[in-house]
Amino acid sequence: MSPRGVATPDVRERLFAAAERVVERDGPGALTSRAVTTEAGCAKGLLHTHFAGLDAFVAELCLDRFARAAAQAQALSRLTGRNTVAGNLDTVVLALLDAAGPALSGLAMSRAASTQRIREALEGGAPGFTAIEEAITAYLAAEQRLGRVAGAVDPGTAALAIVGTAHHLLMTGGPGTPDPQPSMTRLVTMLVAGKESSDTP
Repeated sequence: MSPRGVATPDVRERLFAAAERVVERDGPGALTSRAVTTEAGCAKGLLHTHFAGLDAFVAELCLDRFARAAAQAQALSRLTGRNTVAGNLDTVVLALLDAAGPALSGLAMSRAASTQRIREALEGGAPGFTAIEEAITAYLAAEQRLGRVAGAVDPGTAALAIVGTAHHLLMTGGPGTPDPQPSMTRLVTMLVAGKESSDTP
């Protein structure tokens, strides 16, 4: 355990990862600042040194995971014409479900102050579902120009279906509910199946 006064490297990510483990293992109700720092193996006051309380910490955790998923979605442009469209999309969608999974969504929803902070940050331009939807739309349009997505497919509508379904599964998931990943994989496959080449130049 890091003693007081000793710098902890990558402290934000260390605390974020610890919080995810606590919530996944014990549920949202078990998350306290002490539970996080104990899980992280660091000084008890460390969370409050870096965040303005537990609500701010939870908001920053969720926003960080949304940003990661958005960055991965934006990286789709580099895969245009490579692998399969379904496979490329599936990787991004599964990353979204993993990075902002039902446990984290349930945690944010259980804390009104955290939810408000997240909403304000997203309205202020922080990357979230809208950024992911825009990236998927651009990617599908690029693949469509290469003939790997049928001309009848509307990229924006397909992206909305993918992101909207992911959002629904995140908001309604939780302990005891089915794993959302197979449903998302089936949806992505249905939207692009038979519309692409599986060549990997």
